[in-house]
Amino acid sequence: MAQGSGSLHEDPDVLGPEVIDQHRAIVSIMEELEAADWYNQRVAAGTDPELRDILAHNRDEEKEHAAMTLEWLRRRDKKLDEHLRTYLFTEGSILGIEEKAEGKDEASGKSGGSLGIGSLRGEGAAS
Repeated sequence: MAQGSGSLHEDPDVLGPEVIDQHRAIVSIMEELEAADWYNQRVAAGTDPELRDILAHNRDEEKEHAAMTLEWLRRRDKKLDEHLRTYLFTEGSILGIEEKAEGKDEASGKSGGSLGIGSLRGEGAAS
């Protein structure tokens, strides 16, 4: 049995190499962000300016690693790609962006009974 990570929840032989590589990427992103968090706390708590600068540099390297791995994963996961294209590098309310993407009325959070695909009877279709 191939071992990809101690945190797999299913038999690696059933998962296949693509799922295992995606798992490796996800775990790596989690580890990089956790390391960035630890460095960030050390920067905030540190008293020596030079040490704080070194720790901040290390923290930012971890963020770079996370971003690189996230991009690798995005290129292989169509749904993740879709969500990242919806939410990243946007302005305004993130929940408002979700409501707009899902076709909900931003004020009420309701879709107005429409699935956004037009009438099944052909009535009210935009021309």
